[in-house]
Amino acid sequence: MSGTTGQLISVHPDELKFQFELEKQSYCDLKVVNNTENHVAFKVKTTSPKKYFVRPNTSVIQPWDSCVIRVTLQAQQEYPPDMQCKDKFLIQSTTVPPHTDVDELPQDIFTKDSGRTIEECKLRVVYISPHAAPGTSGEGFKQSFDTSSMDHPTSSEDNQALQHLKGERDAAIRLTQQLQQDLEMLKGRRSRKRDSGFSFTFTFFVGLIGIMVGVLLNLLLSSPSAV
Repeated sequence: MSGTTGQLISVHPDELKFQFELEKQSYCDLKVVNNTENHVAFKVKTTSPKKYFVRPNTSVIQPWDSCVIRVTLQAQQEYPPDMQCKDKFLIQSTTVPPHTDVDELPQDIFTKDSGRTIEECKLRVVYISPHAAPGTSGEGFKQSFDTSSMDHPTSSEDNQALQHLKGERDAAIRLTQQLQQDLEMLKGRRSRKRDSGFSFTFTFFVGLIGIMVGVLLNLLLSSPSAV
């Protein structure tokens, strides 16, 4: 049977809410009420027994009485994906003879093979932020956690950002130096081209003048001498 209310017992609240903080324990109290005039034994089971500490996990409640169960979430080293918890709790209950002590309960009392009528109450687990308003779910906590991480980066993130900026600065300096070298090289090439052009022109005119002078001298020397 799913839900928080059965014929034998009722459980409050209807889900387990834990304030989730890394490396810190958190607890949630459940109140189990015997709704009958019989003695009722119950047992708490979970899909993740290593994560939770339940006391008492088994007990007997007198008629119309109640019992408080404290479920402690052990300190965790990492956040679950998307802050969603898939853990489930199951509270099984059955009637027992009057004045039955918890130590006298048969080991197979909560198994189907015992022949007893066993009722089941299923509860889900919700993680909430310690600073969130009542009713905030794990998704709200995820958002607040992400925002705080952005507003207050860790020292490791600071170092990575600083190294990235230094790398960009060094690359800019190297690019500037390379551009300066290329500019000087272009200036040298243009200067050499201007010099070589001037030398060729000067040589051409000097040669042309020499040829003309030579031609004139040849004409003068080859002319008949005047009598």
